[in-house]
Amino acid sequence: MSPNPIAETVQSLMPRAKAELTELVAFESVADEAVAPRSECEAAANWVADALRAEEFQDVALLDTPDGSQSVYGVLPGPADAPTVLLYAHYDVQPKLDESAWLTPPFQLTEREDGRWYGRGAADCKGGFILHLLALRALKANGGVPVTVKMIVEGSEEQGTGGLERYAEQHPELLAADTIVIGDAGNFRVGLPTVTATLRGMTMIRVQIDTLEGNLHSGQFGGAAPDALAALIRVLDSLRAEDGSTVIDGLPADAVWEGLQYPEEQFRADAKVLPGVELPGSGSVADRIWARPAVTVIGIDCHPVAGATPSIPRTARAQMSLRVGPGQDAAKATELLFAHIEKHTPWNARVTLEQVGQGQPFQADTSSPAYASMAEAMRVAYPGQEMQAAGMGGSIPLCNTLATLYPETEILLIGLSEPEAQIHAVNESVSPEELERLSVAEALFLVNYANARRA
Repeated sequence: MSPNPIAETVQSLMPRAKAELTELVAFESVADEAVAPRSECEAAANWVADALRAEEFQDVALLDTPDGSQSVYGVLPGPADAPTVLLYAHYDVQPKLDESAWLTPPFQLTEREDGRWYGRGAADCKGGFILHLLALRALKANGGVPVTVKMIVEGSEEQGTGGLERYAEQHPELLAADTIVIGDAGNFRVGLPTVTATLRGMTMIRVQIDTLEGNLHSGQFGGAAPDALAALIRVLDSLRAEDGSTVIDGLPADAVWEGLQYPEEQFRADAKVLPGVELPGSGSVADRIWARPAVTVIGIDCHPVAGATPSIPRTARAQMSLRVGPGQDAAKATELLFAHIEKHTPWNARVTLEQVGQGQPFQADTSSPAYASMAEAMRVAYPGQEMQAAGMGGSIPLCNTLATLYPETEILLIGLSEPEAQIHAVNESVSPEELERLSVAEALFLVNYANARRA
């Protein structure tokens, strides 16, 4: 990192950042009361609010959003006539999954031999909030923050239940800004500064199939009695072509990604694909993960293997997510998915469909002045590297809401969720070097952007 006062300040603040991230990771803030007590999210929200007050933010508030979660909001006034920048992160996290598969406790930030810090939310996205704090503290120590900062830290992003989106629609003045920095994306790889130019949209659904009034003996009735699990398997299989591509009747799945490419061998290593296992789908890796729809079955309810009896199941249920490409409409994709499932349910079985979450895709204007300011900032924070623009297969539903509410506002996506972070999996981690460099980049961006607006 090139020696400069902001970089030196951020470096000196890293021990404090680690201590604070340790405190924040300790909250099991999963926004699902079936997984973790609501008090964990409430405690995390209060921790974030206290951190904002300590940084002299004004109007700090815990916003009760329509899905029952709390978002934390505050304003740090800047110089007169300075532009306003909204900084975003979220404090809720994914469930820990199989705790026995974690090499260290999931809610205890732990530095391992590789130098990375491990813990649920370390990268996604509690580390993103710490990134914002580091950038602001570095600016305060070197002449002050040159813009007005609005901070919003969401409490249910991982659930996709739309609380903050609906709250923003009801209070459109709250998050209005000249530019927005979403701290919930990540570099293409460690050390390569990257902005995320597109996000896939997402719809989350549950499908239940019922065939019998009760379970039946598989010897006495098997062969003629309709098996609900077999019917569900047929339905799920209909969503994949022979090569593994997602196929939903009427939903285009042939888009091509024109930007930064993702070499297959690098993807296999990042995804930890087992040796000899083929990658499903057609087209380039970038086509498949950034531009095209992808369906994933994320849960099935039926007879567990442990304690299974030789009986025909009367009911079976699955939950799945459908990622939709930039330029597609998530609501229309949901309609097509529902119609596909109904059409492909065999034996006239009863099918019940429920939508449990949805978010639209997003596409940024990378030619805007804010991107030029970020490119220069990243050039300094990552010596010898130029900013890259990549896609992200994941979804941040709020982005499309903000783009709709504020069509003139520039939106940039950066963050700590590079491939080694293993977000949403066991053993999630963050690179402290990446946290340091991106904090420098964000601080320099705010300076560059303020200067560009004054010019």
